[in-house]
Formats: sequence, structure tokens, C-alpha cells
Amino acid sequence: MAKQKNYLTCDGNQAAAHIAYMFSEVAAIYPITPSSTMAEYVDEWSAAGRKNIFGQPVLVQEMQSEAGAAGAMHGSLQAGALTTTFTASQGLLLMLPNMYKMAGELLPGVFHVSARALASHALSIFGDHQDVMAARPTGFALFATGSVQEVMDLAAVAHLAAIESRVPFLHFFDGFRTSHEIQKIEALTNEELAPLVNREALEGFRKRALSPDSPEIRGTAQNDDIYFQAREASNPFYDDVPDIVEKYLGKLAEVTGRKYGLFDYYGDPDAERVIIAMGSVTETIREAVDHLNEKGEKVGLVAVHLYRPFKAEAFLSVIPETVKRIAVLDRTKEPGSPGEPMYLDVKDSFYGKENAPEIVGGIYGLSSKDTTPTQIISVFENLSMKMPKNDFTIGIVDDITFKSLPMKEEVSMDETTYEAKFYGLGSDGTVGANKNSIKIIGDNTEKYVQAYFAYDSKKSGGFTCSHLRFGDNPIRSPYLVNTPNFVACHVPAYLHLYDVTAGLKKNGTFLLNSLWSKEEVAKHLPDHVKKYFADNDIKLYIINATKIADEIGLGNRTNTILQSAFFKISNVIPFDLAVDQMKKFIVKSYGRKGETIVNMNYAAVDRGGDVEEVEVLKEWSDIQVYNESADEVPEFIKNVVRPVNAQNGYSLPVSAFKGREDGTWDVGTTKYEKRGVAVSVPIWIPENCIQCNQCAYVCPHATIRPFVLDENEQQGVGEGVDLLKAQGKQFANMGFRIQVDVLDCLGCGNCVDICPGRKGERALEMVSIESQLENQKNWDWMMENVTSKAHLVDTKLNVKNSQFATPLFEFSGACSGCGETPYVKLVTQWYGDRMMIANATGCSSIYGASAPATPYTKNEEGKGPAWANSLFEDNAEFGYGFAIAHESMRNRLNNLMTKAISTNEFTEEQNELFNLWITHKDDSDLSKEVSAKLVASLSGSDMPIAKEILSLEKYLAKKSIWVFGGDGWAYDIGFGGLDHVLASGKNINVLVLDTEVYSNTGGQSSKSTPIAAVAKFAAAGKRVRKKDLGMIATTYGYVYVAQVAMGASQAQTLKALREAESYNGPSLVIAYSPCISHGLRRGMGQAQTEQKLAVECGYWQLWRYDPRLEEEGQNPFQFDSKEPDWNKFRSFLMGELRYTQLLKSFPLEADELFEAAEENAKWRYRSYMRMKEANFALEKAEE
Repeated sequence: MAKQKNYLTCDGNQAAAHIAYMFSEVAAIYPITPSSTMAEYVDEWSAAGRKNIFGQPVLVQEMQSEAGAAGAMHGSLQAGALTTTFTASQGLLLMLPNMYKMAGELLPGVFHVSARALASHALSIFGDHQDVMAARPTGFALFATGSVQEVMDLAAVAHLAAIESRVPFLHFFDGFRTSHEIQKIEALTNEELAPLVNREALEGFRKRALSPDSPEIRGTAQNDDIYFQAREASNPFYDDVPDIVEKYLGKLAEVTGRKYGLFDYYGDPDAERVIIAMGSVTETIREAVDHLNEKGEKVGLVAVHLYRPFKAEAFLSVIPETVKRIAVLDRTKEPGSPGEPMYLDVKDSFYGKENAPEIVGGIYGLSSKDTTPTQIISVFENLSMKMPKNDFTIGIVDDITFKSLPMKEEVSMDETTYEAKFYGLGSDGTVGANKNSIKIIGDNTEKYVQAYFAYDSKKSGGFTCSHLRFGDNPIRSPYLVNTPNFVACHVPAYLHLYDVTAGLKKNGTFLLNSLWSKEEVAKHLPDHVKKYFADNDIKLYIINATKIADEIGLGNRTNTILQSAFFKISNVIPFDLAVDQMKKFIVKSYGRKGETIVNMNYAAVDRGGDVEEVEVLKEWSDIQVYNESADEVPEFIKNVVRPVNAQNGYSLPVSAFKGREDGTWDVGTTKYEKRGVAVSVPIWIPENCIQCNQCAYVCPHATIRPFVLDENEQQGVGEGVDLLKAQGKQFANMGFRIQVDVLDCLGCGNCVDICPGRKGERALEMVSIESQLENQKNWDWMMENVTSKAHLVDTKLNVKNSQFATPLFEFSGACSGCGETPYVKLVTQWYGDRMMIANATGCSSIYGASAPATPYTKNEEGKGPAWANSLFEDNAEFGYGFAIAHESMRNRLNNLMTKAISTNEFTEEQNELFNLWITHKDDSDLSKEVSAKLVASLSGSDMPIAKEILSLEKYLAKKSIWVFGGDGWAYDIGFGGLDHVLASGKNINVLVLDTEVYSNTGGQSSKSTPIAAVAKFAAAGKRVRKKDLGMIATTYGYVYVAQVAMGASQAQTLKALREAESYNGPSLVIAYSPCISHGLRRGMGQAQTEQKLAVECGYWQLWRYDPRLEEEGQNPFQFDSKEPDWNKFRSFLMGELRYTQLLKSFPLEADELFEAAEENAKWRYRSYMRMKEANFALEKAEE
């Protein structure tokens, strides 16, 4: 009887985790994109009690860094437990030292790596093989898979072969392209794989475990006499690896029916041209090989699985004897090398062989650059040339070094496959709905399915595009959908921002989430879209999902409505079945969030049937489409930023980055975006406004600001534009207006939420963005024509005054309602013109500088924050480097000026300026003032000292050096460096944006996560209390420390940041930052209120520690919160899904953990009270 096939619709990460779980006893983990979900699955399964092949749940331990995870893995293996980890990119590089140790000690650990680009001139979270190639010398076996099915089939080989060979394995597949691609595959089970384990080898591993019962010594230090010989002694183990792998490939074939080799040949047995590659591109090459061979050509592919150890004999055995030319494709770049790694390996394999084919090499797909069959056809065509190009690139236009092969028009490989694209907005649920859709189709039909999701780098609120395929034949197309049968545009603004009809096939279908009725929609469609519809016989459907979601209570979550509409239109499966399945997935996806959420989504499914067809008029074909006249913008914006924003960055040539080879980017590019993606925006009601400026203070995106207009400026204001008489004697005869930037606002509503208004009537109200598009002209006019009045007030005095200072951080890609960005914005308003920022990798670096969007900008003098990101773990040290460089250069200036004074060659006035600078160089304001006078006085001087001083002009004014980062950095991976920098005593300011989770990688637990909170890597709720980073820092006695929450006390936040920067020494400000990962029941539009509630109930406390006070005999610790109302504590927890999920998942333990959370908060409060009561009076010296 044939074996019953067990189908699973999953992505590559889930497939790898599924297998890894079976063979692991311990998993040491740390989050990093795109590998985090492997560890998340393992954590969830362990919490749920799933058993591995040894009959027990995997013990999962999150560490403080990738280096820590590798160290824990190393120790666990030495102690006799089969141990696994999951990582990528910089994380893998941090593990390299321990990888050498594990390999050198022959420990059978396994790494599963969703291979990713490395940060060089810029960071990229997307996939290639740069990280894996950096691990080549470690001694790990490197084993590649190229599809989701291959991951499922072959991941076990890494574990089985490691156990038998004693050589640790690194199993890798392409980050995102395989790790996040969803396919319908055949799954393997414990029962199928457990018998394959070599029990004798496993017993040997157990016996070698370190134990005091039979003590041994490992990790000795060896000298020059024996180290070399001992290193060579392990060679036989590596010699055995290929045969062991081949053995298990055979055993797996018996289980799966699918045969794999160390190297797999595919194509014509008499091929003359062959490509060598590994990873997901091998699937693309197979498509191209079939396409060309059907046309009578003779081509083939060798797909590499076991890359290290590289068995040349096995490789050569699969190459047809007829081959004349070979192209080796590497997904990595090694600058300065004579060739990329696999190319050199292939060349070496043929060295000295008779009739060896001509071999060329090329690079493809860096950072997940899409690699299509047409590009592969170009490679085969290159091999047909009289002199094939070597060291080539594909998929880009290299007009600098001319290495690229010609770009060709895309060719569809399989017309039987149905393809669909869905354009969405980050956090509107489009991606989640499409993941469910593809699983519904896969699980309820005989069809094969594939899904892949493309994102920009913005947080929620960014661009998303879902690429779905399904059909009757296996789908092996690991590239984006370019010729869809169906397109859905979930964001009406995208009609004007992106080419959403690109590639839509003739007689295709287009679904629009329309804010307009069937009768009105044509008026709002761009001309080029209407013409495309008519020319290509497109069927147009609309549904006002935005309005329906609002009526149901789903806010901006239009996903379920539009998912239902897709099934209604497409008829991929019967609509009644689709409805039934969608409702099952709703319970699975939202069940933990409560019955209310489930029922709202049920209603959304039902309302999806309200979709309507709109007639596409034949006369639309006659529309003449004209290019809109372009506004005047800088060349860089026109030639680089705007094409990238329009999703056309793929086509930019290499020359676009000439002069920017080091990754340097212009500041202030976000002001050119004007996306208009908010559903609703605030409108100002002047008669209710008290001119407090709190709305601007809390705005996460700097899209609502106070403008003060002098009499001349008031004359230019358009008719009907309301102005109030500006309050304050500094603003005599001036007008005041709160102005909204309609097109950059993300519509969170925090400004409305905190507005005190007049006599209970708020001065702000959220209204439809459609009603406010004309108001954008007023913003544009104000920005262009109204000058800053900040110089008329002390901007550091209070909240109101602070907002007259221009934000030098604006329109970032942070989530709507982000709790972090208001702090960042405020710091730039005060210190931006002289700030240097070292930013840890994380949310704040991604919304702070994801090309092409740079929200940090400059003032009217051309000055603004200088920003840079190094890595995740070393950010404090990176910022410290700023500080010591400036210290060194300013010491030099000090010496030069001292020398200048002694020469008597300068005027009395210049000598006086030198003395003033030397005296006040550490005073921000005075050094700035004196520096300007010095530059003016010395300009034009021929004296060498003067010239040298002027050459160091950028160091004259004291800079404000800041280190920004989140709690994952400050509490965990970067804590050691942060501690060292604080201990140094240098004048450096640290702002920790504390979301209590790893926000950027998806919400994993950190040491800042409180007890009872559910987070990824803490599926059963955190079980230990939150680390008190602030109190640790106070133990030095000379570090300024503050804990703040803007929504709880705007004034205390203001005071803390002011004191921190003014303190001549290290400062640390920890800012409570509500995050979308918290699942606020009130929504992120009440993030500021959430902070207030957190402080009121004692969940978060406000305090400051100022060492200057101790010098005066006062207590440096100042507690700024009121006594908490502990009765509100449980209610606060119940307002966040990260806590309420515990009631659904682990109801028996929830109450106990909630009580522990409250007790921990009280414990912390009591410790603060003891600090508050401490006596710091100076002891009088004995007479």
C-alpha cells in the first residue's frame, strides 16, 4: 500500500525548524532577521509540549547575543546534549570564534542559517551567501538547500551526518527567498526519521561528554611544538564526511522518494553549456534549462548541496563529458579576490584535467536581488559567445566597470500557473491574510501553491507586495510575480505612487479598495490606469474595505474583507468553502486576542462579498497620457530617491551611486515622499486651541507643528486660513496656527488623544484624509514662507516653547503612533544642529536611515544631526569612538591656540578669542559663539597656525554626542560595551528607547521584558523579572541616569533630557516606549495615554539620578512619580495583548504570573523609596 503523503503548507523557516526540533535536545537562540522565526517555532512547540525523536520537549534558551548563543551551544555540546542554533548575517559572524572551537573539538552541533547579506557600505536584511562564505574556514561542513521542499527533505542530513561524522554542520538556504517563501510540500515525521540515527555514534557522543565521573581536559593551550600536528590530526574526519552525507541522502530517498546527491545534475545529458550554482537560484535555472532545451539547445545545471568539504571527484562525476563551457554563479562578493569562492573551487577541480571546459564566473542576487529565468538565459547566451565574459554580474546594469550581462525582457515560463499580486500597507494585515489564503488553497485543493512577500524597510505603514502563485504543476519559480493574472490594490493612494498595473495580463482582474462609489471611482483613477484597463480588457472590481473595517471596528485592518473579496472574484475555490476556511483561520490567527476580535473578523469575511464590478469603458483606450510636469527637486531626489520610492530601484544603474560608494546618503529625503497613506488625519479647530503645543510635542512623525507668523508673513496667508493671535509678549502682533502635514501624517491620533482643548472641547479632530487634501497647500506654504521664531523664546524652558524649535527628525518610517520617535524628535529640536548620533541596529536605525528615506534633516543654516550606524552589539563603543576622536582633535586645537598665544604673532583680539575658546571649549553655547568669531577673525590669514586651526573648524564648537538604541541592544547584546562607556566618565549621552522587546526583529523577549509578558522566545510568558538598567548605572555614582515616560509627564521628560545633555559626564536616559508589539487594546493612537496609565499603576516609574546634587550634599536620586495606585495594576496589564494572551494560552499559570508581575513592580518601587530616603549630607571635616 502506498504511503499516505503528509502535506504541509509552510515556509522554509518552518520546514527547517520542524526538522531541527526532531534532532535537538537543546536550542540556544538569539533573534536575527530572517532566521528568528525558526527559533520562534521551536520555542512555541517546546512550550506546547511537542516531543523530539528522543521523547522530550526541546529545552530552549534565549541568550544575550549571538556570541552568547554560540557559547551556550558549545558548552551544551561538551556536556553531551545535541544542540542547535539558528542565525544569519552579522549574527553568524559573531559566532565564528565558537564555530572554530566546535569544529576543532569535533562536536556534532548544527546551525540552520537563512543566509543573508552582510553589512558593509550599508546594512541589508535580505538574502545572499556572504555570511555563509565568511564561515568557510571554520571547519563546519556547509550544506545547501534550494527550496522549501529541499529544506524539509535534507535538513535532517545535516543532523544525521553531524552525529556520525562528528563534524558540525551549517545547513543554509536563501534568506527570505526560501526562508519566507510559502510552498505546499510533503512533510516528514519523527517516526520516519528517528530510525535513521546512528545510535552507536550517538552513544559515543554521550560517552565523550565532560563529566567529573570520568574527568578529561579540553581546550588546552598548545605551543609551537605540537599545535600544527594536532590540527592536522582531524583530517580523516573531514575525508569521511562526503561519503556519510551521501549515505544519508540515499536513506532519505528511501523515505521521501526524492533522490538527491552531493551534486545534482539537471538537463540534457549531452549538454555543452552548464551552470553551477547552489541555493534557490537552482530552481530558476531548472526553468530556464527546460525552456532552452525545448527549443533544441543543449544546456544543464549542477546544483551543489555539500559545499564543504568539497569533494571534487563527486562534482566531476556529474558533469557531462560533452560540456565545453561552464558558468559558476556565486551569491557573494569578495572584493579583491581573483574570483568568487565557488568559481575558484570549480576551476581548481578541473585544474590539470584533459579537455577541461572553459570556465567563467559571475555574481547574482546580492541582497535578494530578484534573479529571473531571463537573466539565466543571458548567462547561457554568454557561454555561447566567441569569448564569454568572465567576472560578470546579472540582474543589474553596471555602467561603471561594465561587468553586467545585457538585461532582456522577461519571458513567462509557465502559462498554466495563476499568478496574483496584492499591494498593501504594513500592519493592514494584507500579508497575514495572504499567508492564510495560500494555506487555504493548498490545504483544500490539489493545487500547488507558492507565496512570497516583499517589503520596504519602513515599519508598519510601509509598502508591502504579496506575490502568490497556484497551479496544477509543481511551482519552482523563486522570483517575484512579474506577469500577474490578478492584482489587488489595498491602498488607494498607491494608484498615484506606484505602477500597480505593471505586467497585469490581458483579460486580467484588478481589485481596488475604493473610497469612492461605483459611480465616482472613474474620476479618481489616473489616466494611465484607465487606459491600461481598456487596452488590456481588464475586469475592474471595487469594495470600500476602509469604510467597512471602520463600521465593524477593525480600524485600518482591511485585510480580511479584501481576502474575502479575492475569493469571491477569483473562484479559485468555491466561495462557501473559502468563507468556512477563512473563519477557521481567523480562530487560529486571532483566537488568543479574544472573542470580540474573532467576531469582528467573521463579520469582515461576510462583508467581503459586497464587492462590485465596475464597467471599463472602451473610450478609455483613447485617453492621451501625458507625463506630469515634474516639480523642482535636487538631482539626487529626482534620479535616485524617487525611483526607489516608486519601487523602481531595481533598474537603477551602478553609476547612480558614483560618488556614494561608501554608502553616504543625503539628509532630509523623507520630506519628498508625501505618500498620503493615512485613512484619517487631524483637523485644527482654532477656537478650542490654548496654544499649548502638546500635539506637536507628542507627534511621532513631526507632521503637526505650531507656526508663528510675523505681520509680513500673515499677509501671504491664503483666504480662509485661520490664525489666532499668538500668545506671549515675545510674539507681539504675530499670528499662530497649528498646521497639519496631511500627506506625511500616518493618522495615529495621539495628538487628538492628548489635546486638552478649551473647556473640555478638543482643538483637534480626526477626519477623512480626502477632506483635507487641500490643506496640504497650507503646510507647503508655511514650510516655504514662515521663518522659525525659536530664537524669541527659551526652547528648553517648557513644553510649549520646545515646539517652536524646528524638528530635525521628521516623517520617519516608524509605525503609526510609535512610542520611540517623539523622544528622538525632541532631542533633535534642542541639540540637532550640533549632534552626532551613533545608532544601534534596531527599529531606531531602520526608521532612522533606510534608503532612500532619511528623516534626519538640517536647519536653515545647513546644520543638523550627523548620524551613523555601525552594528547592533558595538553601538556604545562606536559612539565612544566619536567622543574620543573629538577629544583628540580638540586637544590639538587647544595646543595650537596655546602655541598661537605664545608666538605674539596674532592680534590682541585674536589672542583674547583663543583664551575664550580655551576657557569655554566645553560649554556648548559659548564654544559655538566663540568658534564663529574665531573663524571670521582667522579667515584669510596666511599664518600656518591659523590655517591649521581653520582646517579643524568642524571641531571648534562643542558637539553633543548621543548614542541611540533599544532595549535589546542596551539590556542584552550591547550591555557590556554600554557599561564600559558609562564607566569611562566621558561626556556622552545615551538614549535607550525601551519597548521591553526586540521590536525590530518581531517582538522577541529581552532582559527588559517584564515577568508574565508574552513575547516571542517567551511563548509561555517571561518567567524572570526585568533588569533594572538604570539602577545598575547609578552604582557608578558619576553617571546621570533618568527614567522617563513622555505621556506620563511631559515636563519630567523635558527636564531629564535637558539635565542629561548639560551634565559633563556620561548620561543614560531610559524612555518608556509603547510598541505595536505590545498589542495595546486602546490602539497606538493612545500610546501617550498608555504611558500615563503605566506610571499611575506603578508598572513604570519616573526618576532622575543627578551626581551634581551629591556634590552639594543633596540626595542625587529624585523620584518623580506619584505614589502608585496598585489597584489599577491588573487593569493595566489587561489592556495589552502581550499579557492577556497568557490567559488564553496558559490560563492555569496566568494569575500566578500576573501576581508576580505586580509584586516585582512593588519590589522595584520599594527599592526606589529606599534610595529616595537615603542621606547624602556632606560630612563636616573635623576641626
